[in-house]
Amino acid sequence: MTGHAAGHPSWVELASPDLEASKHFYCEVFGWYAYTLTVGSVGEYEMFTLGDIQGPAIGGMFELADDSLHSSWTIYFHTDDLDASLDLVRAAGGQVLVEPVDIADLGRMAQCSDSQGADFAFWFPYNLKSAEAIDEPSTMCWVELSTPDIHEARRFYGRVFGWKPVDRSYEALTYTEWKLGTWSVAGMVSLAERWAPDTPPHWTPYIWVSDCDAVAARAAELGAQVHVPPTDIGPGRLSILTDPAGARIAVITPKDSDLRALKTLP
Repeated sequence: MTGHAAGHPSWVELASPDLEASKHFYCEVFGWYAYTLTVGSVGEYEMFTLGDIQGPAIGGMFELADDSLHSSWTIYFHTDDLDASLDLVRAAGGQVLVEPVDIADLGRMAQCSDSQGADFAFWFPYNLKSAEAIDEPSTMCWVELSTPDIHEARRFYGRVFGWKPVDRSYEALTYTEWKLGTWSVAGMVSLAERWAPDTPPHWTPYIWVSDCDAVAARAAELGAQVHVPPTDIGPGRLSILTDPAGARIAVITPKDSDLRALKTLP
């Protein structure tokens, strides 16, 4: 699954206060490569790839223009009709934060927030259909919403994306998976389950790693804070981090290397 269908995660983007520091951290932790791309009126844009400059694109990064802004990862969801998707966001009580803009010949994007304030974005592709590698080692394999009101989030995303919720229990954690057809596209957990009360609602990307414990330890050596230490759950072993600039990211070692088997569970 490469995320080409509407409502599927298709791209991930980091807003960083220090591009060089972020490049060093992520390339060291995940083995990524980063290079600078000049994107029309947008200017310079950092591309993360696997291996080297010829490797598949897996995400992007831009520099924060204002020191008062917080570093964060943004999840982009594929849409077949950007204007219609934005109409659904507004009708469901969300906001359009950045109106549609063309990113050279790559695609057209818009940024939004849901009805509780969690930011996300849409991607309507031109030449860049989505991340060129998803659901494989060292790439994004899952996205997760942390939100204060599970029922409101179900209403909002059900209306905007047509997602259907499926509840699962992992140890003491109640977890919601969202499905499109038979495919699990995203997860959701209550903010109170994992974060301090003053933490804003947010989306977190998960990166597939071969050794969760080793990656979490290396990230900590490089300045990350380990919010959830390596822990076994149903789908595998995970850890949730904030990078040295404060952006939230999770790593997981799946218990089954066939993610299709995990994402098509009834």
